Amino acid sequence: MSERSEPGMDTAEPLARGGRMDSATEAFAAHRNLLFTVAYEMLGSAADAEDVLQETWLRWAGVDLDTVRDQRAYLVRITTRQALSRLRTLRRRKESYIGPWLPEPVVGDPSADPQAAVTLADDVSFALLLVLERLSPLERAAFLLHDALDVPFAEIAATLGRSEAAVRQLASRARTHVRESGARRSYAREDSLRLRDALFAALSADDLPALQRLLTDDIVLLSDGGGKAVAALNPLAGIDRVSRFLQGITRKNGAAIRAVVPATINGAPGFVLFGEREVNSTFSFDVAEGKIAAIYIVRNPDKLRRLL
Repeated sequence: MSERSEPGMDTAEPLARGGRMDSATEAFAAHRNLLFTVAYEMLGSAADAEDVLQETWLRWAGVDLDTVRDQRAYLVRITTRQALSRLRTLRRRKESYIGPWLPEPVVGDPSADPQAAVTLADDVSFALLLVLERLSPLERAAFLLHDALDVPFAEIAATLGRSEAAVRQLASRARTHVRESGARRSYAREDSLRLRDALFAALSADDLPALQRLLTDDIVLLSDGGGKAVAALNPLAGIDRVSRFLQGITRKNGAAIRAVVPATINGAPGFVLFGEREVNSTFSFDVAEGKIAAIYIVRNPDKLRRLL
């Protein structure tokens, strides 16, 4: 189904004001968090997700609401199609990216209800978003809409312009990739908080043995500088390499860090590190069997601007 086959979706300007516009605004506001989650999970970029929401609003503002049976489904459909269109551009950009690519971090209040962090949880973890990068755009959309957001297959089929059977196949293939990757691990939040505090203490004390006791044997560290900030150009693996890298950057850059603030990053405990006038980096990790299994450091300043 083409986008133009739906009433009003190709209209970029609001057509009416007053009560009509209030109704459109209220409906959009009511579903905005959901729409942001859809766009962010598709793109891995909060800035691009916000652009998609702006495009979604412009199209929604011109829709005749009397023709819309399910406003949530309609808005999700617009958002998904806009995200798919933008995803193709982003993928071309990533082909020339310098070093490991990580999603733009979404930072929440560490004191907030963990269930409310952007609807964040497993569905926007770095581990899952990195697995989704390896899927086709349609597999990614089918998996996210059905498995993460509980959108019925019939609605997804209408959104993607595919048969319901084809969409089920897309979601199934994506689900297999996610399951085999182990990206969706379950662990107690208390373990993450304990490990975060222990990690900070070990690095602050320059205690290499204590640091190494916190890491799994097969730990992996990804550091995203995007060619604009110093970062490891390749993933690091193994206790010795990862621990010595962390010790080295702490010793070298410690004086430039003015504050280390605990935060919830993509639904998981982590830190935001502040320099003199800017956000220096975000630091988060995955947990497996009571230890740190993966570490994600985002240093690309383009991905940190929204945190200022």
